[in-house]
Amino acid sequence: MTAYNFGPGHPMAPERMELTARLSRSLGLFDLDHVDLAAPEVASDAELQSVHSADYVAAVRRVSADPSQPDESRGLGTEDDPAFAGMHEASARLAGGSLLAAGRVLDGSAVHAVNFGGGMHHAARERASGFCIYNDAALAVQKLLDGGVRKVAYIDVDAHHGDGTQNIFWDDPRVLTLSLHETGLTLFPGTGFANEIGGPAAEGTAVNVALPAGTGDAGWLRAFYAVVPQLVGAFQPEVIVSQHGCDSHRSDPLTHLNLSVDGQREAAIAMGHLAERYCDSRWIATGGGGYNVLDVVPRAWSHLVAIAAGRPVPLRTPVPGEWRQYVMEKFGTEAPVLMGDDVELWWRSWEVGFDPNDAVDRTVMATRKAVFPLHGLDPWFD
Repeated sequence: MTAYNFGPGHPMAPERMELTARLSRSLGLFDLDHVDLAAPEVASDAELQSVHSADYVAAVRRVSADPSQPDESRGLGTEDDPAFAGMHEASARLAGGSLLAAGRVLDGSAVHAVNFGGGMHHAARERASGFCIYNDAALAVQKLLDGGVRKVAYIDVDAHHGDGTQNIFWDDPRVLTLSLHETGLTLFPGTGFANEIGGPAAEGTAVNVALPAGTGDAGWLRAFYAVVPQLVGAFQPEVIVSQHGCDSHRSDPLTHLNLSVDGQREAAIAMGHLAERYCDSRWIATGGGGYNVLDVVPRAWSHLVAIAAGRPVPLRTPVPGEWRQYVMEKFGTEAPVLMGDDVELWWRSWEVGFDPNDAVDRTVMATRKAVFPLHGLDPWFD
């Protein structure tokens, strides 16, 4: 999985995955009797072409074989997505992880599956974008649909708008794409506003909450609980696919949100509860962005693994000493002491009322007005 490597200095450091796997193992999560650790295969061209064009897959293969010949018209060999030898195989293996997850959920051998190496939500049908080559999340959603699932809810909590996944399913009424992200006014990709609601055949199935820069745990969780549970309940999906980019953290170097690991853990708990309530617990979770490689990503995604495994790790659990020692030896820096950020996690329920002077509330209301009536919901009260 760590072969997905854009080179030294690139924010999408492969160490994110290695450190997450090592921390999850140190916490004993991979040793639980009911947890199966499976190695993904490289996705086939036919599988990739369920959401990407044949021409695009062929272009990735060409650049992968000869990185000296980039194809910037397709986003391959740009500053965000530098060309590297083996790009196709590395990207297709990440995609294979989410396809494996979908297959296991479809055949009933798993109810929860996590691919923290996935979540490549900017990749479009015809081009790479934003550190993403193949859109594994979209591939998983499409495999579920092709396997007979009637409706899928895709919930994206990355700091960046999940534009690629949204656009792939823009006009498909079987897929509800919900994205909570920093507003495109201040962050790449510059999209994801409340008026983006889906195509003519699927109005109301694209949902966007464009949060103001600086939004912290309280505002973010208020927004999540004011929008997501209501729409998931109205849509009645059979499976939830979620993207857990942890670049919403207050210390992330690329974004401007202000969440804690504690708040990100709460979002993962909420996904599990929604899946349990509406989807017979069927839930596929992926990773995504997250560029504080040592302090944030391993803890956030280990919490995700733990929650999916049904063994949540308390926030005040000490980070295992062996993992902290490894970080010091390899990176020469102190690792976090606790599994959480030790914050006061509190938020106002939407039921206390709409505050027109609050920027988060105005964002939430814009989203509710745009899509709630299309699902038979009242934007003011539901």
